[in-house]
Amino acid sequence: MPNRWEAILNSQPLVYASVLIAGAILPLSLAPFMLWPLAIVSMVVLFLALQNQSAKQALLRATVYGFGLFAAGVSWVYISMYNFGGVSMLFAAVGTSLFCLLLAILFALPFMLSALIPLRTNYWLLGLPSLWVFSEWFRSWIFTGFPWLYAGYSLTDTWLSGWAPIGGVLLLSYFAALTAVVLTQLLQRRLSTATIFSGLFVIAIFASGYSLNKINWTEPTSEPLSVALVQPNIEQQDKWSSVNRSRTLRKLLAQSENHWGTDIIVWPEGALPALYTQIQPYLDNVDSLATAYETAIITGLPTNSNPMGPYYNSMLALGEGQGKYDKTRLVPFGEYVPLESLVRGLNSFFDLPMSSFSLGDKNQPPLVAKGHNIATAICYEITYPDLVAKNTRNTSVILTTSNDAWFGDSIGPHQHMQMARMRAIENGKPLMRGTNNGITALVDHKGQIYAQLEQFSDGVLTGQISPRTGETPFSRFASWPVVIFSLLIVTMVTLRGIRQRYKGA
Repeated sequence: MPNRWEAILNSQPLVYASVLIAGAILPLSLAPFMLWPLAIVSMVVLFLALQNQSAKQALLRATVYGFGLFAAGVSWVYISMYNFGGVSMLFAAVGTSLFCLLLAILFALPFMLSALIPLRTNYWLLGLPSLWVFSEWFRSWIFTGFPWLYAGYSLTDTWLSGWAPIGGVLLLSYFAALTAVVLTQLLQRRLSTATIFSGLFVIAIFASGYSLNKINWTEPTSEPLSVALVQPNIEQQDKWSSVNRSRTLRKLLAQSENHWGTDIIVWPEGALPALYTQIQPYLDNVDSLATAYETAIITGLPTNSNPMGPYYNSMLALGEGQGKYDKTRLVPFGEYVPLESLVRGLNSFFDLPMSSFSLGDKNQPPLVAKGHNIATAICYEITYPDLVAKNTRNTSVILTTSNDAWFGDSIGPHQHMQMARMRAIENGKPLMRGTNNGITALVDHKGQIYAQLEQFSDGVLTGQISPRTGETPFSRFASWPVVIFSLLIVTMVTLRGIRQRYKGA
């Protein structure tokens, strides 16, 4: 190893400062910055720091890296808590820090296994990319999951996105990590056969991604549909005010007035600031209008079957649309409160409006609009690749709605939009994204935005969307091939390391 790397890696303060900064620069590879090579640079620093470490040291170094990653990448949590959660700056800062620390620990736990990987080039080339995928997959489901800031999203606008319909964002993360390991070996002047072969393999992956991008995995089903996505731009602090309810309801109708006769009108998540049972006459009127103009209207609202609940965060189709979809992935504290009986009333943050939702059924039929099945993902759900893949089967369009007012003027909405684009690429289906205050957009089956409204403005995005039939390999198998492959590799290399240690003892 060159002396300069030995000097850095043998200095604990330098190592921890380096991995903290490295974690913090990975979000710069994602939207809105899109400096994708920084994701690989960031991973190189972490992989250098993990070499020749005990499980405890690997955990500590990966945790510091993860804290930098989440402190920089999900800083919008502070905005949500302070601006809209009704808490003090100190409470918001401490809460955000604890949230980032928890995520950092969850990110770091799988990297403890790096201490068991034999110190041979081929094992590190196989093991570290698999550990990275293991880490991202692990935090996609533990404690209901937080599948945010995946390295693979940095490759959304590169040739490598051609692999997304095959293996999804986790496959792209694997390729990014593999590239980082190869560079790590080159920096250490380890020009083994395995390193050279892996470098050539990475080049081939990038080149083949260009060809894969030209493949259409799905086919158009019919004539394009005309759509109108309403962006009401209601202030978050006014959204659930009973005083403003009538004004909000009138505004939605006024914004839609010139668009009756459009095939599909979309009102965003929670557009109607009242329970289903409280505004039944209003909904009946909207349904009659939509039917008269042969329009399908899909709106977000909290639904219930009786006044005492349960309550659901739902999308409801009216007019030439049918069905109701209830959200199945709820945001902690925003839509439900963990340990509710213990923390309710302790602070205003634990008593936010509409924070008592129940989970929707895992197996729900798709919404139908103008004879087309619509795969629906409400807000946070679009970040779950496998959930969206499951819901897109036997559908021709993806609809995601959100209220990103919680993020304020931060990087959050841009990250959210990028993840939605990846879902379109993975499943080969066009996507409509309707929001309260942005980013409202139309996305084609290749993940390209072709129409978009300005953020923080009220307006209606009009355009056409082309439904598509068929399935990509990812739609059919989701992330499981990549996850199983990675887990098998991790098991193989760590067992080899355990055997070597046992023999050495």
